[in-house]
Amino acid sequence: MTPRFKRLGETARATVTIEVDGKPVTALAGDTLMVAILTAGPTLRQSEFGDGNRAGFCLMGACQDCWVWTASGERLRACGTSVSEGMSILTRPPEAPWNLV
Repeated sequence: MTPRFKRLGETARATVTIEVDGKPVTALAGDTLMVAILTAGPTLRQSEFGDGNRAGFCLMGACQDCWVWTASGERLRACGTSVSEGMSILTRPPEAPWNLV
């Protein structure tokens, strides 16, 4: 899988491990979720409206294209949320408890 972003500098920062869709992703302290996810793979998330893969757009929190979710269901803007050790992120909306069969 070819990452969308390639880190060119600032490689001496401390590493942080987060979980994205159940898989470990290594980021650097100070990275946003968007940078961490797109440095690890080609897409940021799946659209909840069925129009395919998304990779963010404006990079400043205005376009609404970078929403990801915590395991507990909280929505976060990946472009403006800094990584922290142990975060567990989903790239698709979590199943609502009332929607499970």
